[in-house]
Amino acid sequence: MIAVQHVNVALDGKPILHDVSFQVGQGSVAGYVGPNGAGKTTTMRLLTGALTPDTGRVLVGGMDMAEQPVEAKRRFGYVPEHGHLYESFTPTEYLAFIGRMHGLDEALLAHRTAALLRFWGLGEQADQAMTGFSKGMKQKVLLAAALLHDPPVLLLDEPLTGLDAHAVLQVRALLRAQALVGKTVFYSSHLLDAVEKVADQVIVIRDGRILRDDSPEAIMADAGEGTLESAFSRITAIADATDEVERLMTEAFG
Repeated sequence: MIAVQHVNVALDGKPILHDVSFQVGQGSVAGYVGPNGAGKTTTMRLLTGALTPDTGRVLVGGMDMAEQPVEAKRRFGYVPEHGHLYESFTPTEYLAFIGRMHGLDEALLAHRTAALLRFWGLGEQADQAMTGFSKGMKQKVLLAAALLHDPPVLLLDEPLTGLDAHAVLQVRALLRAQALVGKTVFYSSHLLDAVEKVADQVIVIRDGRILRDDSPEAIMADAGEGTLESAFSRITAIADATDEVERLMTEAFG
C-alpha cells in the first residue's frame, strides 16, 4: 500500500535522502522513527505529494504519486505535524468542507461527522468556532478529518501532539482497529514508547538513510535491549540521555 523505491532528495544542493527504500503492506502499522533532521518530514512530504523526489518512485495506495497524484491523494488521510485549521469554522463546518472535497454523500457526511466528534469528546463543541480551541482539541479535529472519508492509508506525522492521556489511548486503539480492518498506517513520531505499543513494523532513519526495517521485537532483540527507545539509541549511536545529563550537570553546575 506504501512503497518508496530508491528515492534520493536534495534541497538547495544539500542531500537529504539517500537511496531510501521501504514498503508497508495492507493491514500494517509502520512506525517511522529517527533523530531530528533524519529525513522524516521530507519523507512525509514525498508521501503526501508536497515534494517530488529527484530520483526514485513513491506509491501510495498502489498509485504512483508522480503519475497519478490526484488518485493517490484520494487514498490517504493525513495528519500533519503542524496542522492548520480554518479556526473561524466550527468543527462541523470544517469536516463538511473536507468531506465535500472528497465527494461524500451529505447524509453519510453528517453521520460520520457526528460520530467522530462524539468519539473525540467534541460533541458539545461541534457548532462552536475553533478560535478558542486548545491544541489538543484542534488535533482531534484534524484526526477526525483524516478519518472522515475512510481512506485505505493513514499518514500521521506526530499525531499525539497536544493530546491528553485518554486521547492517546484512543489513538492507539484506533490505529490497531484500522489495521485489523485492512487499513495501512504510516506513523512518524518521536514518542518511541507509543510506536512500540502499536507498530507491526519499525523503520529507523538517520542522516537520510534507512538503518533498520523490521518488527519492534526483532529490532529490540538484535540490539540486545528491552525497549524500542534503548534499541533506537544503540542503533543510531546516540549517547544515552542519562549520560548526557550527568555530563552537563558536572560541566555546567558541578
